[in-house]
Amino acid sequence: MPASRLKFESLPHAIFLQRVSGPQGATSLEARLGQGAFLALRLVDLLAPDRLQVSGDAFHYQWIATDRFCAELRAAATEGAHVHCIAESTADAQRLGDIGLVAPALFAYAHFLEEELRLDEAVDVLTTLLKVVASRLSAKDAVAARLRFARVHRKLNQFDEAEAAYAEAGEMASAAGDRYSALLARIGLANTILGRGNLAEADAEARAEHGIGVSLAQMGQGPNAIPHVWRAFELYDEEDSRMRALSDVGVMLLTLGDAVGAERALSEVVRRGGCHDNTTNALIELMHAASYRRDHVGFARWRERCEEHLPDMPPNMLTDFYLKQGIGQARFRRFRRADELMKRALEVAGMAGLHELEFRVERIRGGLKDCEQALTGEVETTEATVQTNELRQVSESLAQLVG
Repeated sequence: MPASRLKFESLPHAIFLQRVSGPQGATSLEARLGQGAFLALRLVDLLAPDRLQVSGDAFHYQWIATDRFCAELRAAATEGAHVHCIAESTADAQRLGDIGLVAPALFAYAHFLEEELRLDEAVDVLTTLLKVVASRLSAKDAVAARLRFARVHRKLNQFDEAEAAYAEAGEMASAAGDRYSALLARIGLANTILGRGNLAEADAEARAEHGIGVSLAQMGQGPNAIPHVWRAFELYDEEDSRMRALSDVGVMLLTLGDAVGAERALSEVVRRGGCHDNTTNALIELMHAASYRRDHVGFARWRERCEEHLPDMPPNMLTDFYLKQGIGQARFRRFRRADELMKRALEVAGMAGLHELEFRVERIRGGLKDCEQALTGEVETTEATVQTNELRQVSESLAQLVG
């Protein structure tokens, strides 16, 4: 181990001082940011419950020195603003007697470091959060801190620490009645198991991820749902389950207006084949996506592919096919043909007793008369109307998947 690293090891938060011996030199901005983080976190340590009471004067002098150093960093870099915010919130916490005031700044800095892939430093900040502030966190924030702590350890391939933190987070969430966070803990464990190479257990846990995604989608939270279903696709071991998840991703992307992403996912399902239902559903959705983009040729091509499967379609799928073909015809201003297809969809649904589908078809068919005016103002786009960092990551992964 290099001597420059050894000499810092006995110090709390020594990981940040390692920047001083970096290639950019001890006076570089990078080195000063590391020193600022070290000083700010040492200030936080003064408020730890298990630490001997620090006099007001001693805290004040250390705060003045820390603030003077960190204030210069605030405008120099985003990280500098995080570091200065920690120092300021620590002073507020000491003045008001509420260490919980430090938590938001520590959470934010840990997130920043994780995004910058400074994972060892992120662990240090999260450890400080859990040691110093844990007793003042709300139940929800305490679980969130442990979930983040576990995730960073997982990214570092420190699987024992990750599993322990996920297990603790799951127990705390269950005790607090937070079913969503409890499921997130289970999913985190699944990802950790996958990292260890235990694919069988990971596949079993993937069902929880898929279930969360579908539930969120049904609640109208598509942007939050898609990353969960994508993770299910990554975790599943059995190919038909993977294709079912990928098909769901495509449908959800189209709901958000991302026809390009939807077509990538659905085309991959068709290309890989497998389960008949998965393939047929994907073909119907590809026809739907083509009409969304006002692609006459693509719509006709996918419709013909769907018609090859008509004899084998169950009533719910057949209803969906006629309905979405009717929607497509309406988008191309062929309203009489659209009405005929939706009438056929109603007949199929009625004969099969699919009342929920009947109501849906009736509602859409009833709006055909006003459809032309609505379509005139409809936004024709192939870009998602809602974008988040997680959605962009899914889109990038999907583009790599289909090559």
